[in-house]
Amino acid sequence: MPLPKIAAPTYTLELPSTGEEISYRPFLVKEEKVLVIALESEDTKQITNAIKTVIKNCILTKGIKVEALPTFDIEYLFLNIRGKSVGEEIEVNVICPDDEVTQVPVTIDLDDINVIKNDEHTNKIKLDEKLMMEMRYPSLDEFIKNNFDFKSENAMDQSFNLIASCINNIFSDEEVWAAEDCTKKEIKEFLEQMNSAQFKDIEKFFETMPKLSHKIKVTNPKTKVESEVVLEGLASFFA
Repeated sequence: MPLPKIAAPTYTLELPSTGEEISYRPFLVKEEKVLVIALESEDTKQITNAIKTVIKNCILTKGIKVEALPTFDIEYLFLNIRGKSVGEEIEVNVICPDDEVTQVPVTIDLDDINVIKNDEHTNKIKLDEKLMMEMRYPSLDEFIKNNFDFKSENAMDQSFNLIASCINNIFSDEEVWAAEDCTKKEIKEFLEQMNSAQFKDIEKFFETMPKLSHKIKVTNPKTKVESEVVLEGLASFFA
């Protein structure tokens, strides 16, 4: 006689980007094992595959394409899956800002962590009087790269690669150029034509993008100085 199946509890949440309610379950021991091994390897490809597997396995709502979700949806979803799987609280080590050395363990309730949206955020960027650029949010692969990539990369190259991968289209009143129809070389040459102000406007898209964010207060046990620290992005809460 085969052993009985253990039923996993199910939960619901609203995706921050659309408000759509989806169902999910906690990850199982076999999935947690894959995730832990991947994180310990510090190999970006392994981590990417592990997180993809966990999220895809745990989402119960049909028709959800993980690769198409905005990064902040992925962060929020993965954090909630993690919370229902191994505990509603996490302990993170926070570096005290006053001396930038001392680490203090802080316990955070996952229910207190939310996706914060910036009123100044827009995915439409005006380049000049004629040209506009429409951006899309980073893919899951780009999200993993920016949160868990342990390989050094030139900062300018990293910015160029991220921006190039997130251009949806470039348009004027008369014409539209879809980024998917352009080569990487063409996109790179287009970006290199920009001045500093235009490039900063594009970088602002990423800086103001919705993200996991949580404010905490920490007291340095050595100096007794109390400081406020803002934790942002999934990597800050991954424990």
